[in-house]
Amino acid sequence: MSSPPKPLVVVVTGLSGAGRTTVLRALEDLGFFCIDNLPTALTTEAVALCERGGVRRVALGIDVRVRAFMGDVAETFTHLEAAGERDLQVLFLDASDETLVRRYSESRRPHTLAQDGDAGVHGVLEGVALERERLAPLRARASRVIDTTRLSVHDLRRVIISQYGPETTAARMVTRVVSFGFKYGPPVDADLVFDVRFLENPYFVPHLKSLPGTSAPVRDFVLAQPEAHELLGKTLDLLRYVIPKYEREGKSYLTVGIGCTGGRHRSVVLAEELGRALGAGVRVMHRDVLRGLGPVRTDSAVFEAPAADTSTEAAGDASSGAQATPGRAPPSGEKE
Repeated sequence: MSSPPKPLVVVVTGLSGAGRTTVLRALEDLGFFCIDNLPTALTTEAVALCERGGVRRVALGIDVRVRAFMGDVAETFTHLEAAGERDLQVLFLDASDETLVRRYSESRRPHTLAQDGDAGVHGVLEGVALERERLAPLRARASRVIDTTRLSVHDLRRVIISQYGPETTAARMVTRVVSFGFKYGPPVDADLVFDVRFLENPYFVPHLKSLPGTSAPVRDFVLAQPEAHELLGKTLDLLRYVIPKYEREGKSYLTVGIGCTGGRHRSVVLAEELGRALGAGVRVMHRDVLRGLGPVRTDSAVFEAPAADTSTEAAGDASSGAQATPGRAPPSGEKE
């Protein structure tokens, strides 16, 4: 039986403006517990506490402001390695002086080491030169030096994901399919929105009007329409094409909105079908399925791992954006 992998500690350091914050955010999205600018005396203890709590992937952000760390790099790294019990890796981020000056100019912030807070070119260049000198011991100890001169934020994120991410990206990006009513406004966090109001509306069928889209009669009514199956097929083809592309880009969350007029019938059925077809790891939420039933409610119905032909218990979810937002009125003659 193979032994479990060693706890991984990644020290992220380098020149100010070279992308340290971007790297830490990417590592955090990959499940690392990230600590930025922690005092040197606390680093070993903090890593040990993380391990006792079951956290085995820790990233430490170190920059030139943590001067005590610069004074005895070798001793600090020896403690972090714990006599070979941990896998310690040091990422050093570098960039050309010209690139760093441009980035500071765009941000309009003075360099950390610029004299008298000089935010001009000379102040930045002086700060960069002094920073390179102070960080030389860390650069010499680096496991990998990444030159970000020609890398965009997205390029750098992809580099980190390729090195520290799982072999497959399938479980990394969180995908949600959210049904909603256009008359309450689309979800503010939706990346893709599909309008399904062209399908025949169960609202105008008396025995279906009061039933939600999670009920079998409404589902059967909507799916009996050939256009519904055609729409599902084309939408699935699109999602199966773009989801891997979003994952490759390093996107952490994808929200797909499916909208009808009131968010109670057609959008609910199609959201359930899309979630089921896309498979495990896709979360289906029905934001407006409870609206219009009795007193006005401000929560939403959340459906995990949708099951066919069953009604699902409603649960409040403050993160789903259940509050009504201004939106355009439904088309003339149509309501839900």
